[in-house]
Amino acid sequence: MAANTTVRASLEVTKGASLVDPIPVASTPSLKSVDDESEHLLRPFPTEEEWATLPRVPGSIPWTAWTVAFVEFAERFSYYGTSAVFVNFIQKKLPKGSKTGAGFLKKPGSGALGKGQRASTGMTTFNQFWSYFTPLFGAYFADQYWGRYLTIQYANIVAIVGHIILIFSAIPQVIVHPNTAFGIFALGLVIMGIGTGGFKSNISPLIAEQYKDSKAYVRVNKRGKKEIVDPATTTSRIYIYFYLLINLGSLTGSLAMVYSEHFVGFWLSYTLPTICYLVCPAVLLHFKKSYKLSPPTGSVMPKAWKLIRLAFKGRGSWNPSTFKKNMRDPQFWEVCKPSVICARGDTVPEWMTFDDEWVDEVRRGILACKVFLWYPLYWLAYNQMMNNLTSQANTMNLGSTPNDIVAKLNPIFIVIVIPIMDFIIYPAIRKAGINLTPIKKITAGFAISSFAMVSACVTQYYIYKMSPCGNRINELSDAGEDCNADISVWVQIFPFGLIGMSEVLASITKLEYAYTKAPQNMRSTVQAIALFTSAVSAALGQALVGLSEDPLLVWNYGSVAVVAMIGGIGFYLTFRKADREEDKLNNLKESAFIGRSERHEEEQVEVVNENGDKELKI
Repeated sequence: MAANTTVRASLEVTKGASLVDPIPVASTPSLKSVDDESEHLLRPFPTEEEWATLPRVPGSIPWTAWTVAFVEFAERFSYYGTSAVFVNFIQKKLPKGSKTGAGFLKKPGSGALGKGQRASTGMTTFNQFWSYFTPLFGAYFADQYWGRYLTIQYANIVAIVGHIILIFSAIPQVIVHPNTAFGIFALGLVIMGIGTGGFKSNISPLIAEQYKDSKAYVRVNKRGKKEIVDPATTTSRIYIYFYLLINLGSLTGSLAMVYSEHFVGFWLSYTLPTICYLVCPAVLLHFKKSYKLSPPTGSVMPKAWKLIRLAFKGRGSWNPSTFKKNMRDPQFWEVCKPSVICARGDTVPEWMTFDDEWVDEVRRGILACKVFLWYPLYWLAYNQMMNNLTSQANTMNLGSTPNDIVAKLNPIFIVIVIPIMDFIIYPAIRKAGINLTPIKKITAGFAISSFAMVSACVTQYYIYKMSPCGNRINELSDAGEDCNADISVWVQIFPFGLIGMSEVLASITKLEYAYTKAPQNMRSTVQAIALFTSAVSAALGQALVGLSEDPLLVWNYGSVAVVAMIGGIGFYLTFRKADREEDKLNNLKESAFIGRSERHEEEQVEVVNENGDKELKI
């Protein structure tokens, strides 16, 4: 029976996609293709030989990206300004006669709730988990309903409410009641974390998409030599300075709030970051018309999930060898492409409204998610800065230095190292013809974080050895004894500095990898998954809370060092093949599939088959 054909408008957008089987897209010229051809003549795409021989340089960072980076600076000033005093606020008791928690740099120092080191480690670990779990929801609402810009603005409002609640937990009338203050503090932490999640999953893609060139091209520089202007290298540079602003915010915020804590009180340490946060929505609103903004496309995750299920169909096996072979089949993703399904004579499923290129992009995005699966092992080492290393400083010879100020060695080191890497190290490596790929950077970051934990482990061993209280420092210190080991607190420059160096290699590269490998309409989602690895690490860290007290701290640092090193080795062995395909992955043909948009619609052909069922032909 002849098929009855009707045409309908769909909410899905696949601009440029072929709608009728016999007519390939390439056969129909368009203004866009003419423009692309002209651009190719003016800015030719590199040949294979040029990719192998020419140096790669970044393009110019647009000024709008700097304004987004400034917003990140203000948000991190607020976040790290408040979190810098969490350990003392939770762990140590209110000083005698104080109603603000200020200790004026005298023993036993500033404090408030007196819940102990295990409680402070548990709460700071929860804060880490919650702040990096909520980005999953932030990404969903950005893709499905609001877009990145509006999601960030709504998140800003929620975060400000959380900051205000933290202020109430530290005002003199409340802080003298530890249990009440602790409950208010926990509520503020939860609400602030929701705002942080909506902000973090979307601010990173927003800054990178301000750079509009998506394809590499060859140019002749001022010295008359050819070079490749590489979008991946540009994205890497954008994120380097994005991370620099993150750490400047962390450094200035935490320094100011630590001294506010010691000389005025915790209420001021929570008030100043709240005031600073008000800058975030104001700056974004002021420059909104200048930003390149992506509209909400509708969550494409259901389509991606169906695509993955289709790829796995018939490939499961209880035999490990067979399963491994099936997963490595070169045709694993090819057989799921709409054109291949049509070529087989099969009907394309109705949900498959995307093109072949989107299948390749999803495959690449899944590779990125596999890379991120290893990051919890890295974050275990990083997270030691948030709690245990701050407590370690309190058992050393501090002089007139607050114990929580030593942690600022980390952002100081990062702020110094980033310009050195950008202006000296990376250009020298590129000039030498070495392609320092993301996989290599991440591997090096793992190794350096392991060395950082080794240095912390050795330091803790000598603290126990040289302390008058042996390995019962915190217990006897609470009883009033002077248990500090005669070791300068500045020895901690090794763990804090090495972690900082590892961040420049591993943490910045994570941002870059999430952006460059994700499909265009899944960038917030992939970024949220990358952030979620910190939440997973925080959950794993809860298993180590039992080691976060005397006399087990040597085992704590030693265990984390071993885990980070094993993680780095396993990571490189797993992804060395992807490392060799880096350029190929970065230069996939761009998909025309966007998703839902109020401004665009796609015409799709709906066919009623002989059985009366509706099918979709692409």
